[in-house]
Amino acid sequence: MKRRPPNGTPAPHQDGRSWVRASQALRCLPFRRAFYELVASTPLSSSAFCRLPEAGRLCRRPMGVARVEQHWLWLIRLGVLRREVDGQGLTERVRLTPMGRDLLDQWPGEIPEAPLLERLHHQLRRSRPRL
Repeated sequence: MKRRPPNGTPAPHQDGRSWVRASQALRCLPFRRAFYELVASTPLSSSAFCRLPEAGRLCRRPMGVARVEQHWLWLIRLGVLRREVDGQGLTERVRLTPMGRDLLDQWPGEIPEAPLLERLHHQLRRSRPRL
């Protein structure tokens, strides 16, 4: 599979606007890099996530199951996460997508938190996707 070039631009197989939206979401949402690294290797459900003793290390602020699920649905829509599939079909667990892995590669350490104006723009984009 093609990897993203090191200069922060999307990989050739990815749409530039999708890359920008997903990159902004990672900076605006409360999940830390450790969360994305965890779901890169282990499928995780929102209820299991909230029960983890290290949930505070995976997130910038505490959240309930419903809020976690809302964030995950948004990340699924953006192409960062996907639902895990088993023999019966889709499950409630999520995993990191190849695009999500490429996005993480652009930051050598922790994902930087977005400034207030960018977080407001992200929230507006989430609530009014056509704007």
